[in-house]
Amino acid sequence: MKALLCTRYGTPDDLEFVDLPDPEPGVGEAVVKVVAAALNFFDTLIIAGKYQYKPAFPFSPAAEFAGVVESLGPGTSGLEVGDRVMANIGWGAARERVAVKADRLVRIPAGVDFDRAAGLTVTYGTSYYALKDRARLRPGETLVVLGASGGAGLAAIELGRIMGARVIACASSAAKLDFALRHGADAGVDYSREDLREALRRLTDGRGADVIYDPVGGPYAEAALRAIAWYGRFLVVGFAAGDIPRLPLNLVLLKSCDVLGVFWGAWIERDGAGHRANTDMLLQWCAQGHLSSHVHAIYPLAQGGEALKAIAARKPMGKVILRP
Repeated sequence: MKALLCTRYGTPDDLEFVDLPDPEPGVGEAVVKVVAAALNFFDTLIIAGKYQYKPAFPFSPAAEFAGVVESLGPGTSGLEVGDRVMANIGWGAARERVAVKADRLVRIPAGVDFDRAAGLTVTYGTSYYALKDRARLRPGETLVVLGASGGAGLAAIELGRIMGARVIACASSAAKLDFALRHGADAGVDYSREDLREALRRLTDGRGADVIYDPVGGPYAEAALRAIAWYGRFLVVGFAAGDIPRLPLNLVLLKSCDVLGVFWGAWIERDGAGHRANTDMLLQWCAQGHLSSHVHAIYPLAQGGEALKAIAARKPMGKVILRP
């Protein structure tokens, strides 16, 4: 089978496209033929050795995928050959076939295609966990989403609307902001052209945002925090800007607000039942047409390096998919 491999830390140009033996299913495992694998920003960090998880070499990037069960190992139950399934495995999906523990696989409902299913798990899973389980977002509250046109930001916008919030999208260009508004945001801020703090105060009539969703970090985190409401919740989701901000704790004191970490990858290992319940809800909403799981671009597996370079440059609006 063909696979995209990271054999040493480096850039997307250092990845290798190679032939590997087909995997065999072990006890309790299934081999899945990958139809679509989704890339995320953290894939650019994993291959550079800058992420909290450091897989042993060689490994494939891509945490999430969708495909068809081809074979089952001894003692595997609950699945049949031919089932359409999806999963998040942390890394290793940028290849034609993967062997996966059966309990990590989720059946894809009718009405959800492989591309959308592949791109649903991480960004929507992270955003739903952040908004539902960490921030406990309530109907009628104001949700501010930074990096609103990326995969995580888009997921937060759509989920915020479903959960009854008023959503303010914040992005770095007029085109990205327009994309966010077309996907359900109620208002927007182009923070490349106007002061983020003042714009958020204006859009909330001086009250501030109840919940701030920040997958970007960098210089905009503090500006957004300065526009948070009393008893607001600031969600630390990631650092796509590259810089980890140092937030002045006096701001947290003055607003009696909460700064909440969102480590979705660790939570799904600690609370498998909660993760499965959230995933089932996301799939139901996706099948009903409430979540777009928008695909920005589809690349052949052999061009995975080019796909990762586009993500590193923060060009995609929505998800980037690899097709073996």
